[in-house]
Amino acid sequence: METEDQSELCFPQLGNISCKKPRSHWSGDILLTVLLSVICVFTVFLNLLVIISISHFRQLHTPTQLLLLSLAVSDFLVGLLVMPGEIYLRTSCWALGDVLCSLWNYVIFMVTFASVGHMVLISADRYAAICDPLHYNTRVTVGRVRFCVCLCWFFSFPYCGILLKEQLTHPAVYKSCHGECVIGFEYVSGVVDVVVSFVLPLGAIVILYMRVFTVAVSQARAMRSHVTSIKPRRSVTARAKKSELKAARTLGVVILVFILCYCPYYTFTLADDNKIISLLAHYVVYLFDFNSCLNPLIYTLFYPWFRKAVRCVVTLRILKSGSRGDNIL
Repeated sequence: METEDQSELCFPQLGNISCKKPRSHWSGDILLTVLLSVICVFTVFLNLLVIISISHFRQLHTPTQLLLLSLAVSDFLVGLLVMPGEIYLRTSCWALGDVLCSLWNYVIFMVTFASVGHMVLISADRYAAICDPLHYNTRVTVGRVRFCVCLCWFFSFPYCGILLKEQLTHPAVYKSCHGECVIGFEYVSGVVDVVVSFVLPLGAIVILYMRVFTVAVSQARAMRSHVTSIKPRRSVTARAKKSELKAARTLGVVILVFILCYCPYYTFTLADDNKIISLLAHYVVYLFDFNSCLNPLIYTLFYPWFRKAVRCVVTLRILKSGSRGDNIL
């Protein structure tokens, strides 16, 4: 019996201070691990396609596409670093040391905070495009969007460093046994993180998109009446407005999916029932990560330019000279 107990430990030589190895008790655990691995591969592959497509074609170097490019980078990091770590912890003990555990947790928070910031920037971009279209091209430029994106990433470094200061300076402070890797911070820090990383951004996103959809509905009605009255002479302006409305609808779907995937995580973060948290925490985290795989799938469904770009990437047409200037829109 003692030998069996020893075999269940991550580090049998450490005895009582060692964690127990995670074990699969039913076939569904194995299937879930396989499913998570497939999602991880798709997340990396699909977001890499987004990054290559927008980076390669000059026509896609617009403010909105640059925001999508940066969002794809954060989603790519989720698939490359965060998801494999979750799968690793699900199937085995953490044997990479306390320092790497702290750095991995730091990457999780940094990428998450950057993703939230990008959603706010996307909402602001659509607000400017729909609610103030006459000044959009002068106020929302590629240079300004690049600055905002860099600011979003750079701000996430010190913010997450302060949030996880205790764990970064004392990597083993929150773990209860050897072979464990957990994220830990003080209660006040947790509340601040929920407010800064979720409540305030969510409030800004909801307010901006409520305004966007109110204006979009009125513009759509105006366009329908305009097209009906002078259908043979449909203007370029009308087509441009229709394109902006379609972009707002597509990015609205992205933001809605983001909220649905992130809400459960922050809800359980504030919950007090430890039994419920222990049962559902892993699934909430998986849903949280799954958002990074859904974004490029939404682009595939709603953006013809993304489908064209993917065909060019997969067929290696992007290797031809002059392909950067191809018409992709």
